[in-house]
Parts: sequence; structure tokens; C-alpha cells
Amino acid sequence: MASVRLEGVWKIFGNFEVVKNLNLKIKDGEFMVLLGPSGCGKTTTLRMIAGLEEPTRGRIYIGDRLVADPEGGVFVPPKDRDVAMVFQSYALYPHMSVYDNIAFPLKIRKVPKQEIDQRVREVAELLGLTDLLKRKPRELSGGQRQRVALGRAIIRRPQVFLMDEPLSNLDAKLRVKMRAELKKLQRQLGVTTIYVTHDQVEAMTMGDRIAVINAGVLQQVGSPDEVYNKPANVFVAGFIGSPPMNFFNVTITEDGFVDFGEFKLKLLPDQFELLRDVGLIDKDVLLGIRPEDIYEATSTQVKTQENIIHAKVDIVENLGGEKIVHLRAGGVSFVGKFPAESFVKENQEVDVIFDIKKIHIFDKTTQRAIF
Repeated sequence: MASVRLEGVWKIFGNFEVVKNLNLKIKDGEFMVLLGPSGCGKTTTLRMIAGLEEPTRGRIYIGDRLVADPEGGVFVPPKDRDVAMVFQSYALYPHMSVYDNIAFPLKIRKVPKQEIDQRVREVAELLGLTDLLKRKPRELSGGQRQRVALGRAIIRRPQVFLMDEPLSNLDAKLRVKMRAELKKLQRQLGVTTIYVTHDQVEAMTMGDRIAVINAGVLQQVGSPDEVYNKPANVFVAGFIGSPPMNFFNVTITEDGFVDFGEFKLKLLPDQFELLRDVGLIDKDVLLGIRPEDIYEATSTQVKTQENIIHAKVDIVENLGGEKIVHLRAGGVSFVGKFPAESFVKENQEVDVIFDIKKIHIFDKTTQRAIF
């Protein structure tokens, strides 16, 4: 096991900056997820750690060992980095059995046959492949093939696992099952794991920490709770969460309200004071609120008229366990997530409440979170 450290890492192809000044430390034994949209630079980052790409500048360490520093003339080839990579495609040898696919990394290292056999059977037991060792890849399901690919990586006992969207070729049900299996496996082995995905559900359910990347720039690093509840900026807030966060252009008024144009909401005193401290009173800001923080108002709440919004239901998406409700208050549209027991129907008028404690305010110019 080993930590991984990237210091000021850039990757430039021609005039295109794919990774820009990336500074990131992955702890020994940690499950770190690199999350971002397609083309944001996360796979390139993984390939630089593996040694499949050389950084344009910056330094990469695995443990205490410097493995890449183009300005210092250091580049350790992939075979000497003691990392194992699992790809989106299973990349199994079709003419070899499951046993031989798993054993292959040890055979090319001239490990004694008896030790190979022992370790193959240990890995097969761990991954539930014992009864499949004689089969060829074409005789396996997608989930079984992915476990074989994992087995081939595990058997090397590397310091670091590098995983590039390894579950994306699986169907939805199997993907959920494999997420749990992979997390459990990583806990058992205790090996530092860097996992690339564009799927925020995978990131939230699997990662000890998540590094959110956009357009080659690291946006935020934190636990799933941190990136969800305290997003650093508008991009992170909008990328994490399903359905995504609602955003509104609003004005903070001198009397402590948020003015949406069609309606106003009363801020909490500490929220108002913070906005006053940073000079945003009577200024336009961006307000964000998650769909799950928008509720149907009860009859008691309607009587108080505190932050009640009168809205019309446009669309109801019934997901069984919950309902995604598309609402409109005048010209302001937003999405709420209501419980399954809700009786809301399309074209119905409904009173809703924005949980003012759960709102997020962003500076419109910098896109950074105020709170």
C-alpha cells in the first residue's frame, strides 16, 4: 500500500490543456474517486499516475518515490510503478481460461507454479470465481468478466489500484451489486484505490473522498457529505445530486429577504448578517436549493404564511419510492422531490416551502459559495 501525491501536474496536448495545475494527495489505503463529466481530464490523470502518459510538467509520487518529474528528467515506466489498472473494457485474453487470465501477471514475472496456483485459488475464492476457473471469457456474464479483470489486478498485490470506469459496461442492477462488492473488496484488501467515474451515484456510494474535476481543473476535494452539503462552487453544486440543484437569480434586500421577482423568502438572521458582511445586500446573487429541500406546505404552515410559495404543478414523475415534481410560480420554474404518499397531480395548485436553512448562496461573478 502507498499514498499517491500529485504536485502542480499539467498535461497539454498541442494547444489543449487537459489537466491544469492539479494538486492532490490520496492517503494510504484510501478509496479516492475522480469525478467529472466526459473530457474533464480524469482518465488522463489516472493514466499519468499509471505511467501510460507523461505529465507535461509537475511531479507525481507513489509512496515516497518520485515516479514522474519531466523537468527533473524522472520517468519511471509503468511496469516499475507497482500499480494495477482495471479498465472499462475487461481486456481479457479470449483464448485463455479464467484461471490463466488471473495467473498471467504472475507467469510473466516467473513466479513459481505452486505459488501461482495458491494465489489464483485465493483470489478466485475472494471473488466467487472458484467454479468458473476452467471457463473462457466468452462463457461468462458481464459481471463475471469484470470480476476476472479485478482478479488479474488483485493477484499482483500492487501498492495502488487504478480503476477507469470499470462498471460502466454492466447493466443497472448488476452495477449496483458490483459497487457494493468492489467497496467491500477494497476494505478487505486495504489497497489505495483511485477510481474514475462520471457517475455521481457511484462516487457518492463508493468513495472515502471525492475529487470533483471540470475542464481539467480540480474544483473540490472532500467526503461525499462535504461535496453534497457544502459544495465549493456552482459547478459542484449542480453536478452532485439527482435531480440537480435548482438555481435562481435573486437579489438580497435591505430588509432581510431574498427577492425572486415572483415571490420573496425571509432569510435567517445569521444568513442575512453573513451576506451583509461580504457586501451583497441589494446585489444580485445565485441561490441554489436541492429538490429534496422543497416541501409541500402543511395546513398549519399555510396559516402562518411564513415563506409559503403558491405554485402550479407542471409534471409529476412517479419513481415509486418518491415523486419528482416540476413546479412553476409565475415565471419561476423549479423541481421538488416529494414523498411517495404525496397526492400532487399535474395542473394542480399547491403550496410549497423552501427550507431556508438548506439554501446555498453563490457569488454570481466568481461562482464561489458564500454559504
